[in-house]
Amino acid sequence: MMNQDFPSLGRSLEETKRVSRILELVQMIAISRKRYLRRDLADHFEISERTIQKDLDVIRHGLKLSLVHSQEGYYFEEFPQLPTLQFSFAEALALLLVVQAAQQVSGIGATELAPAVARLKTLFPQEFAHLLHHIIAQPMITVRKEHRQQMLLLLNQALVEHCKVRITYETRSRGGNISERIVHPYHLMPYVRSWQLIAYCERRHEPLIFKVDRILEATLLYEETRYRIPNDFSLEEYLGATWGMMRGQAGEPVSVRLHFSKEAGSWVSEEHWHPSQSSEILDDESVLFSLYIAITPEFVNWLMYYGDRVKVLEPVELRERLAQKHLSAATMNR
Repeated sequence: MMNQDFPSLGRSLEETKRVSRILELVQMIAISRKRYLRRDLADHFEISERTIQKDLDVIRHGLKLSLVHSQEGYYFEEFPQLPTLQFSFAEALALLLVVQAAQQVSGIGATELAPAVARLKTLFPQEFAHLLHHIIAQPMITVRKEHRQQMLLLLNQALVEHCKVRITYETRSRGGNISERIVHPYHLMPYVRSWQLIAYCERRHEPLIFKVDRILEATLLYEETRYRIPNDFSLEEYLGATWGMMRGQAGEPVSVRLHFSKEAGSWVSEEHWHPSQSSEILDDESVLFSLYIAITPEFVNWLMYYGDRVKVLEPVELRERLAQKHLSAATMNR
C-alpha cells in the first residue's frame, strides 16, 4: 500500500501537495490530541472528507502510525522513538536561524515551533540567553486581513506568549460596523471553512467569539503587561449547549429528537457533533438521534442539508420551522 498511496519525489504537483498535506496532518493530530474530527480536517484543507479519509488511511497503513479515532477526535496512541541527536554550537545556532525564517512561512504556526525553540535554547550556556532572545524574536508585529495565514501566525504567537492584541474588527451583524478592541486570546479553532478566535475583550469585559476573517488588522502589544487565561475558563462550558458558534442567536436549550434514514443515519451517528448527542439504531437500520441543544440558524441549515433523509420528531416548533424553510426553497426554485 505504501508504494501505491504514498507519492514519491518527482511526481506531479498534486502528489507533492498531498505529501505536504499528510505531513501536516500528522503534525496537527500529534500536537492537538482528540481535537480534530474528519470534517474538521476536511474543512481545514478545503477538500472532501473522502479525500481526507484516504490521507488518514496512508498515515495508519502506509506510515504505520497508531492513529485512533474517538468521538472527540483523532489521536496517536504512541509514536516511534527517535534517536537523541547532538549538535555542535554552529549547528544549533544555524537551526535557530532556520526557525526564525520558518516563522514567516505560510502553514507553520508559532504553536508548533515553540517547543522546538525551547529545547534548542537549552543547549546554549546561560550567557547566551539574552542574545538568543533577539535572534529568534518574531519580527512580525502587525498583520492585515489580506494574509489569513499570517493573521493565524500572529494570533498563535499571542496565545503562546500570552501577549495582548489590538484588533480592528468588522461586525457584519451591525451593518459592517468597524471597531478597535484590545483582546486576550484564549483559544483559536477551525470552524467550517474559517477560523474563530475566542478572546477576552477589554471593551466588553467578557470573552467573545471573533471570526478571524473579519479582523481587518491585528497588532501584538509587546509593551503591555502579559495576560493570564483564568483557571476556571472552560471552552466547553463557554460554548455551552449551543449548536455551532452563533451563540447570540440561540434560545434556551431544548430536547431535540431526529429520525434519520439508514444512509444518512449511519454517517451522522459515527461523528461527534455535540456533547449531548445519543443515537439508537432501529430495526430497519434507520437512526434515532437525540440532542439537548440551544437551536441556532446553523443547526437549521444543518438539517436542511439532509432534505427528506431526516424527520424532526420534536420539538414541534423546530419541525414547523424546517418545513417552512423547505417550502420557501421549493417556491423560490420553481
